[in-house]
Amino acid sequence: MTVRKLQQKRGWAWNLAVPVIKPLLLATTTHEWIGGEKIPESGGFILALNHISHVDPLTAAHIVYDHGRLPRYLAKSGLFKNKAFAFFLRAAGQIPVERLSKNAVGAYDAAVAAVRGGECVVVYPEGTITRDPDGWPMTGKSGAARIALATGCPVIPVGQWGAQRILAPYSKKPHLFPRTKIEMRVGDPVDLADLAALPASTAVTQQATDRIMAAITELVEEIRGEKAPAERFDPRRAGVKETGNPNRQPDKRFRGRDAS
Repeated sequence: MTVRKLQQKRGWAWNLAVPVIKPLLLATTTHEWIGGEKIPESGGFILALNHISHVDPLTAAHIVYDHGRLPRYLAKSGLFKNKAFAFFLRAAGQIPVERLSKNAVGAYDAAVAAVRGGECVVVYPEGTITRDPDGWPMTGKSGAARIALATGCPVIPVGQWGAQRILAPYSKKPHLFPRTKIEMRVGDPVDLADLAALPASTAVTQQATDRIMAAITELVEEIRGEKAPAERFDPRRAGVKETGNPNRQPDKRFRGRDAS
């Protein structure tokens, strides 16, 4: 495994986080980084991963940091509700996004500016933890594709597996011991050159999104040694909530109020 020395200045938030989080990850996980040398040493790019657990942003940060870069995330706005934690997240360069909202355009603009400024922006194109019953990548949102088409930056796909064994989706009880193996396979940049040359449209963005999700899915297949379903799971078609815990039942106290 190739490990690169960090060239960027970390800042106080990263100086605080790295000595705490990295030893914790090393104590509770083993890892196998495959193709990590494909993470660009410099310049702006998007790192696009499948989303399987609330802890996988930490494991994603691990592989990015091991290859000499600091990640900036498009993070759900709910994480910024606590003022102290929001102050820390912003100091670490994280970008709040209001999912399924018109206000998400602010996050898009910030991500485009970060990529153009030469930074690594981490995006989970699914927008939330996969709803696929077997943990396969589901249909993607357009954010990563739109940023890539606007900037011409590389999109580096990553397939990952293992984080869901540390913390199952929407569980509050982590499994820390024995150590869990985290596998991440980094792919070649997704070729979007032909689409970038076309006039912007919903159809072009969808094609770019589909290519990104196909690249991620192929990497997950290689890690798992299995074939993904021929058709990616679509929460809308399945009538599954797109945000929050899809298994949580509505509180009966509010049903009458919702109906009014």
